[in-house]
Amino acid sequence: MSVYQQKAYAKINLGLDVVRRLPNGYHQVKMIMQSINLWDELTFEKVGHQITITTDSESLPTDEHNLIYKAAHHMFEKYHISAGLRVHLRKHIPIAAGLAGGSTDAAAAIRAVNVLFGLGISTAGLMEEGTAIGADVPYCILGGTALAEGMGEKLTPLAPLPSCHILVAKPDISVSTKYVYEHLNLQEISRHPDIDGMAAAIAAGELDGITSRMANVLETVTIAACPVIAAIQTEMLQLGAENSLMSGSGPTVFGIYRDAEAAKSAHDKMEKTGLAKQLFLTTPI
Repeated sequence: MSVYQQKAYAKINLGLDVVRRLPNGYHQVKMIMQSINLWDELTFEKVGHQITITTDSESLPTDEHNLIYKAAHHMFEKYHISAGLRVHLRKHIPIAAGLAGGSTDAAAAIRAVNVLFGLGISTAGLMEEGTAIGADVPYCILGGTALAEGMGEKLTPLAPLPSCHILVAKPDISVSTKYVYEHLNLQEISRHPDIDGMAAAIAAGELDGITSRMANVLETVTIAACPVIAAIQTEMLQLGAENSLMSGSGPTVFGIYRDAEAAKSAHDKMEKTGLAKQLFLTTPI
């Protein structure tokens, strides 16, 4: 095989808690991650002697600063691969949006090198390689519904989410994850998400039990800086969402709806408000 094509799926955080700040400056988290049917398209080709990247997005670097490059280069170095890789990325997932767009593309690169060069690495092994690139990369290799702990790298697969429809709204702003974590004051957080309760509700297939526990402690920072996030949440709730939450460090907001008709109606009405620059109607994977 010399060409390998992949869809790299976005994620949302159904619940996100920060347990404590670690001595190394990073944060210990506990969260439930969910893949959704919103994806980037990547084509990988064995060619030449360098890693080259092209993309239809003018906002992304195509050099060593791109996570795809970093992931492929890491695998080449680790497994002594002296060859080239040409990558083309068709970008659909919003950038700097809390949807793991860069991490899922990096995960795709790790999988692609494994397949194209016949490394035979297990999923668990690929997830371990992903930790060298970013905290969300191991989850993006695993996908589905999962409990994430530690710095996000300790993953426990969960049962699939009950059938539902998800409206994703990205306002016309970007948020720095670094800024959000640097300004997070754990002493001021009075309500932490019931992640264990949510995991139990997922195991029982109880959508009410999941949506009633949706919470994200990072909202305490991001909403203060970007009030439009709260405005989108309020609008989604008024349009019939079971609940609405910011994903990751933001600014993307999602709402969970029980049926397709309600979700489509909410999408159309949200579009008219102008609160979001990008809207996606999707489902969990």
